[in-house]
Amino acid sequence: MTTGTTRWARPAMWGVLALAAVLYTWALGRNGYANEYYAAAVYSGTRSWKAFFFGALDAGSFITVDKPPLALWVMGLSARIFGFGPWSMLLPQAVAGVASVAVVHSAVLRSLSGAQARAAALIAALVMTLTPITVAITRDNNPDTILVLLLVTAAWFCLEAVRTGRLRPLLLAAAFAGLAFNAKMLQAYLAVPALGLAYLCVAGGDLARRVRRLLAAGAVLMVSSVWWMVVVDLWPASSRPYIGGSTDNSVLDLVVGYNGIGRIVGRGGEAGRGLGAIPGETGGWGGFGGQSGAGRLFNDSMAGQISWLLPFAALALVAGLMLASRRSPAQAALVLWGSWLVVHFAVFSFSHGTFHPYYTTAMAPAVSALTGIGAVLLWRAQREWPVWRWGLPAGVAVTGGWSFVVLRRTPDFVPWLAWAVVAATAVAVIGLVAVTRRILLVRPGRRRLLVATSLAGMFACLAGPASYALTPLTVTVRGGDPTAGPAGERRAFWPGAMRQQGVLARALAPWTGRNGSVAEGMIDYLERNQGGATWLLAVGQAHSASSIILSTGRPVLAMGGFSGRDPAMTLGRLKEYASAGLLKYVLVGDRLTPRLSGRGRGGGMSADLTDWVTGSGTRVDPSEYGGAGGGTLYRLG
Repeated sequence: MTTGTTRWARPAMWGVLALAAVLYTWALGRNGYANEYYAAAVYSGTRSWKAFFFGALDAGSFITVDKPPLALWVMGLSARIFGFGPWSMLLPQAVAGVASVAVVHSAVLRSLSGAQARAAALIAALVMTLTPITVAITRDNNPDTILVLLLVTAAWFCLEAVRTGRLRPLLLAAAFAGLAFNAKMLQAYLAVPALGLAYLCVAGGDLARRVRRLLAAGAVLMVSSVWWMVVVDLWPASSRPYIGGSTDNSVLDLVVGYNGIGRIVGRGGEAGRGLGAIPGETGGWGGFGGQSGAGRLFNDSMAGQISWLLPFAALALVAGLMLASRRSPAQAALVLWGSWLVVHFAVFSFSHGTFHPYYTTAMAPAVSALTGIGAVLLWRAQREWPVWRWGLPAGVAVTGGWSFVVLRRTPDFVPWLAWAVVAATAVAVIGLVAVTRRILLVRPGRRRLLVATSLAGMFACLAGPASYALTPLTVTVRGGDPTAGPAGERRAFWPGAMRQQGVLARALAPWTGRNGSVAEGMIDYLERNQGGATWLLAVGQAHSASSIILSTGRPVLAMGGFSGRDPAMTLGRLKEYASAGLLKYVLVGDRLTPRLSGRGRGGGMSADLTDWVTGSGTRVDPSEYGGAGGGTLYRLG
């Protein structure tokens, strides 16, 4: 039977989930195809089951995207059922985002007991919902939303294994972590140490028993992680797509290099060489989140995305580990979410490769859970031990103060809010001190003070991130780097960003058309003359190919993959395609690619390919397709 003190819990939980659903789906269709690179792969998967399984960019299955395909499968199945379009592709992402909030709520709820558990779970769910970068990425089609859902599910099962002492939940935790690997490879493994440490340190039984169970879970993790990679790498290379992002056409190389070491050390591993990466950042080709270092997540470009409650989460972790009972579910949760946060913070702060702000959505579950659990433990502690009376007021004061700093970095964005946060922080801190020191001894007065203090504290801590979380609802999220917050913050990801974007915009303006990269007249010409060829056109890199695929619905071959640097197309293969009639047209000199990739003279094509196409092919007179086309079009055969 529901008691009077907890009657609010279930409606409040559904209210938070409804809020998440609104934030993640409101005007979702305005985002169109979002990241066209992944959208093209989703579409291609609806046209070919082979392209679906491999995660190929094109329905002809020449080359894959540079990530494993699990997230594409989720969106692709939706598109196959409901027909391909922005809503059918993006809605599964939004559903996954809401599901992640629900799983975090449940995990925190099971880590404590009574009304305190419900309060902690509600706070965690609300923080998760209002994390700005989570709102932005959940409205996009990058794989991170699916990654987070799989990882928080793994965390839920791991905590269940600790709580119940059963082996099956631990094995399921490993299985879900392995599935997360098939969404975004090694980034999924940043959470694995947290799962193992929580079980090893807090689960029941002797040490040998825990180690044996972890070894069994490790075996499940390995199988769940590598099955797709093994199948693909054992598949004859001649009958499958080239593995985009790899240097030797293997998934193993993609895992270790481009999506592994390259993300950490930078240029040497080829990360950061894609479209939008600008030379001059740390590591040769930097990311979009500013210079690496301990302060990266607090800089002008990152602070508004994830940092609002990081100080409180850190305080909550330290205090919680001191306050939680030994070998309790609360201690297991603190160890898991705390080590999750520490590992992600260290890797994201100090990596030298490509770093996008939206990667930090993987930190949101840990920040949320620690905030909820820590707030409750600190509140309970101040009532039992006088030494902790300043813990919760200090946490609110630091959080409100940091929120003020972040908001004042963009003073034209809701200019009154920063000062309102300061006022609410002051009210909350004074109220907490008054409550903990029992200044008001009359019960009705204490109750009213407690309500006012709670509301002021929630506003002080959440008004800043909430204001940023609302911005993706009113703007179009496009491209590969979705963020939240005022436009000024979104433009500041690297020095000279707007200058570089202006150069590119002016360069592309004369020849862009309905597909965003090649003039419409040329596309019309190619559609009329494709004949029985598998591919409409071959271009240097995936930016052009993706937009044409989405514009025409026809396969387009990206010879150099995402960045134009993949050695996917060989001269022998190109000759084979031409002689078999599989490919009739090649675009040489895609104007965007040489500026960013520098692979060769042909815009993502090596010199031997360019020489053969220009020497053996027939240049199509621009008058046949109306003039400008974004490069020089050649007919093969």
